[in-house]
Amino acid sequence: MTWCLTWPARRRRWPALAAGCLLLLCWWGPAQAVDLLANVVPGAKTELTVKTQILIIMTLLGLLPVMVMMMTSFTRFVIVLSLLRQALGLQQGLPNRIITGVALILTLLVMRPIGDQVWTDAFVPYDKDKIGLEEALKIAEKPVSRFMLAQTSKAALAQIAHLAGEDQVTVAAEHAFTVKLAAFVLSELKTAFQIGCMLFIPFLVIDLVVSSVLMAMGMMMLSPLVISLPFKLLLFVLVDGWTLTVNTLVTSIQAY
Repeated sequence: MTWCLTWPARRRRWPALAAGCLLLLCWWGPAQAVDLLANVVPGAKTELTVKTQILIIMTLLGLLPVMVMMMTSFTRFVIVLSLLRQALGLQQGLPNRIITGVALILTLLVMRPIGDQVWTDAFVPYDKDKIGLEEALKIAEKPVSRFMLAQTSKAALAQIAHLAGEDQVTVAAEHAFTVKLAAFVLSELKTAFQIGCMLFIPFLVIDLVVSSVLMAMGMMMLSPLVISLPFKLLLFVLVDGWTLTVNTLVTSIQAY
């Protein structure tokens, strides 16, 4: 009974205990950590030392949120949804968490085939000690690079390649991964603004009409946003705006 009552407190201590164990392991010494992992994964086929593998894996885990935002369609989705909220005038009615959650769910839907391929071709063989970490990363990079290149414009890729000094590369797949990633981010920003501009136009027309009517009626002190907001929400609901927006976002992803 006492253990059950103290369970929330124990649960809150787990992150601190995990961090403390990690610091203790680092202080204990890399040699002991290498021996420990060597016992856990005996005979692993790898060209890298265990210490290097630990460093790479910890670095990738730390960069995981940035990778999710920059290497997937999350950037496009969250920018378009933010612009849609601004066009509707729902800065307070549509919280950031809702927008981020919807963008994340749509990203998981779009990136599921790539995730399955990376899991099957890279992680499972590495987990079964059939390939090393370096080879697993190379295998995982291929489907991700193929997805990014399918969404990247040639102009953005040529610009980033010029800045990186890779003008002599003629095949897009042979560019460095950082070059493809930077070009992909630029293309995603451009595409997101284009879609957001298309979503802005009908709501901008409503704002202009409402403002003109209020000006003609002499209601200078009444904010047009107060009057136009119900009309914009009514229009958005009547045309089933969420379905159209999600369909536009998902179908904007090019086949890879």
